[in-house]
Amino acid sequence: MSITTSSITTETTTTGIELKTRRRGLAEAVELVSSMRFAISLLVIIAIASIIGTVMKQNEAMPNYINQFGPFWYEIFARLGLYAVYSAWWFLAILSVLIVSTSLCIFRNTPKMLKDMRSWREHVREESLRNFHHKAEWTVAAQAPAALAPVLAARLKHAGYGVKIVEKEKGLLVAAKKGAGNKFGYIFAHTAIIVILLGGMLDSELPIRMQEWLFGKTPFSGSGVLISDVPAKHRLGLGNPTFRGNTLIAEGQTSATAILPQASGVLIQDLPFSIHLNKFIIDFYSTGMPKLFASEVVIRDNETGKTFPGTIKVNQPLIYKGIAIYQSSFEDGGSKLKLTGFPMSGPDAKPFQINGEVGSSTELKRGDRAYAVEWSGFRPFNVENMGSNDARAVAKGKSLEEQLAASLDKHSGSAAKNANNKDLKNVGPSVQYKLRDATGQAREFMNYMQPVTLDGAEVFLSGVRANPDDAFSFLRIPADDQHTVHEWMLLRAALADPALSSEAARRYAQRAMPKGESSSALAGQLEESAQRSLAIFAGDGKQGGFVAVSRFLEKIPPAEQEKAATIFMKMLNGTMWELWQVAHQHAGLAPVEPSEAHGHFLQVATNALSDSFFYGAPVYLQLDDFLEVKASVLQLTRSPGKKFVYLGCLLLVAGVFSMFYIRERRLWIWLRGTDDGSHAMMAMSTQRKTLDFEREFSELKTKLPQSA
Repeated sequence: MSITTSSITTETTTTGIELKTRRRGLAEAVELVSSMRFAISLLVIIAIASIIGTVMKQNEAMPNYINQFGPFWYEIFARLGLYAVYSAWWFLAILSVLIVSTSLCIFRNTPKMLKDMRSWREHVREESLRNFHHKAEWTVAAQAPAALAPVLAARLKHAGYGVKIVEKEKGLLVAAKKGAGNKFGYIFAHTAIIVILLGGMLDSELPIRMQEWLFGKTPFSGSGVLISDVPAKHRLGLGNPTFRGNTLIAEGQTSATAILPQASGVLIQDLPFSIHLNKFIIDFYSTGMPKLFASEVVIRDNETGKTFPGTIKVNQPLIYKGIAIYQSSFEDGGSKLKLTGFPMSGPDAKPFQINGEVGSSTELKRGDRAYAVEWSGFRPFNVENMGSNDARAVAKGKSLEEQLAASLDKHSGSAAKNANNKDLKNVGPSVQYKLRDATGQAREFMNYMQPVTLDGAEVFLSGVRANPDDAFSFLRIPADDQHTVHEWMLLRAALADPALSSEAARRYAQRAMPKGESSSALAGQLEESAQRSLAIFAGDGKQGGFVAVSRFLEKIPPAEQEKAATIFMKMLNGTMWELWQVAHQHAGLAPVEPSEAHGHFLQVATNALSDSFFYGAPVYLQLDDFLEVKASVLQLTRSPGKKFVYLGCLLLVAGVFSMFYIRERRLWIWLRGTDDGSHAMMAMSTQRKTLDFEREFSELKTKLPQSA
């Protein structure tokens, strides 16, 4: 037996279908669209678009994009459709062309592959087998080719090969193949791409866009209208094949529609059933973080009247009539609120009562000015990171946004990873509202019901922001001995009362006079200086607080500023103490006892008074009591393309498995008679040469000659 080697090469092509036509433009277009290079280019474009759609928030409100990118880039990105990439016309067009391109690739290659899988490639010659890299030759004595061929065929069948014996002019050919099914990998993988893309397009907004183009459906952009009164042109019927929308249901209420957000408004999707929310359930971790959201509902079929109960949890949807109902989030369903209002300007210190309901507005009058309090939110619990260094009062001497540099960390999502964080604490209820003046300008506030301890001081936090995209910045109002804001409000009103400020300055001058001194001139100077310090801090109708103090000190020569600042602050602190005492006397209260705790309170109160000049509201609203009404936000989806996607994924897995784990092997044995027996010429080939193939060839090369 002798063994020799040679090599062959295989070629793969990325060209497409080549039409035989005189229309050169048509032929080139078909070749391009059906080529592999074109399909890969489309896949790259889709990947880039998907990255953009992942990084950039989709289907947000227009003002959010304008605030983020500015008017110029907003307009450009809007024209490119980047705010709704997956429903943009160009994205859907690319998907359609990719489906056509992949279909043409399958149409071009599948018949050839199926033919090759059935073929035994028996049209080979003995000379061509000698050019194979993997080959072997041997001779068998006293056995003709006709008797040897069945023996070799049996051996190959035992090794898992399909075998066919072909008669040739100068002998017999034993043709064998194994793993030809790997070509199904190409067919399955490319078919999977088509099926997944069809499923994706079916679940996209293309069906809704078609209804807008063909049936005149338009988004509804109005407000203050009941859903039942929305015109039919803004509603999608029960036959709509696919949608993804939300519905908000308060406890005890029912909904039979879903809201589909659009770039210029919303579309109303009618449902074949109604959802009645009996109860919304929230469960918590020991840290106070929520760990379970669930809605106990009753589903009523609008056609049959059939009802049945159900529970919807996060990641555990309820599915009925092909519509999946997911627990998305929760909101306030119109909680009833009782609050106390405290004036934040002028010498008025009398509190007043005000009631509200989340989702509505309450009229508020202060003097000759009218305001609307728009109650936007209520939270019965707030889990905060009390170890955060961001919880700080308004800074001094900076711009408004810097001065109101916000503070408390908000934690959302799963709390399991924070279960051992000892800094997390439930600081109690909070109310959120907008205070809108007659011109339409509004500031948003968030006030906590209970005081929290920050930097060793017990304070009430009142958040404020001028723009919805800004973080809340918090004013710290110190809690008094009775854990209320009354003492600070009393001090604030006294600071705005010139008569009380004058009395406080007089008392400070008397107390500050050196022992043994009785000069009326010196006392008058001290009183005038003390009154001046309070006036500067109070603002005199302008910006007050430490910003006003800083501006006053800037007028003093730099060499004397540090000394002047020390004297000024000492005088201010002393006069503020006397002002507090005067305020108590004016209100008929007992004098404030000198103590370290009261001294610390006055320091925090003075800081809060300085910060209050940036608060921007005529009143501070303190939450006293509430009746909570929960509302569940449910997401409703009809996605018939999901089954196509599942099928496509199954085909993709089968295709990848076939291509990577099934190896096609071809083997030929040419038998020709000799004077004393038979001569065998064996050759073997595969698409990918691996160690397993080398081992298999070595085993067959050793095993087959022994069959003689």
